[in-house]
Amino acid sequence: MSTASLPQTNGALPRATLTGYVGFETITAQIERKLVKRGFTFNIMVVGRSGLGKSTLVNTLFASHLVESKGLSPRQTTEIHTVSHLIEEKGVRLSLSITDTPGYGDQVNNENCWEPIVKFIKDQYALYLRRELNPQREKRISDNRIHAVLFFISPSGHSLTPLDITVMKRLSDVANVIPVIAKADSMTVEERLAFKRRIKDEIAFHGIRVYPFIDVDEEFASPDDREEKQALQIIKEMIPFAIVGSERNVVVDGKAVRGRRTRWGVVNVEDESHCEFVHLRNFLMRSHLQDLIETTAMVHYEAFRTRQLLALKESSTLGGRPDPNA
Repeated sequence: MSTASLPQTNGALPRATLTGYVGFETITAQIERKLVKRGFTFNIMVVGRSGLGKSTLVNTLFASHLVESKGLSPRQTTEIHTVSHLIEEKGVRLSLSITDTPGYGDQVNNENCWEPIVKFIKDQYALYLRRELNPQREKRISDNRIHAVLFFISPSGHSLTPLDITVMKRLSDVANVIPVIAKADSMTVEERLAFKRRIKDEIAFHGIRVYPFIDVDEEFASPDDREEKQALQIIKEMIPFAIVGSERNVVVDGKAVRGRRTRWGVVNVEDESHCEFVHLRNFLMRSHLQDLIETTAMVHYEAFRTRQLLALKESSTLGGRPDPNA
């Protein structure tokens, strides 16, 4: 088969023109069939003080009762608890794990209260690394790494607490942190906007790197890169998401919607004028689910893996053992 080739430019491969159908364009469909057959894994962690509706939001996000809410007697220890479910939507199976860290900061002495949470995240990296380095490793390594951390901020209307800042900063070093303002219906729209601005300013001032990351080098950026950067910038402007969660249905104009009825009226969870739950759900599930998984593997886990392998190399020289929590 003859082809007409264009001259090679800028060190790139010369582009050939096909004179007939080959069929390699079906590779995307092949990959999709294989991945759908295999299924997907997503691990999410919720962090925040007791009584902020963490479990309720998770149940609202996934339109299913996955986590027991704490009711009027919230746990007040940093007892880390994981529940796992297999959910399916239009033939796509998702192995979902939700890790709850109830009541951080509720103790009289909150010194280093974030350490068990950070240790848990690093322990998952260490477990994955051990399996990866096993000479007879599994064909598919089970992925328990935390892909997203929803950080719940109390709707005080004032600012982040020093503890919030410390915990968020520590977590952002090891995972994808997405801050959300809990129970946003407790504030007026004006109060909510002002609170969001203060939180954004504090996050920037303290150098907290929350997800998503915008790392596009303008010098080498393609039009697609610039378009993606603009889309990410819009999302960045919305963070922290002001959300309301509810597992109950209320009737509005003859239609059942998820929300809460108060003495001031009905809060419709999916009404964008009431809260930003829809934007958070779309961001987590519909546009950035795969990117959260990839960023965990390529940024956070890779940084942990590099440190551990360097420590292992050094310790083998000195006769010691690396610290898995380094």
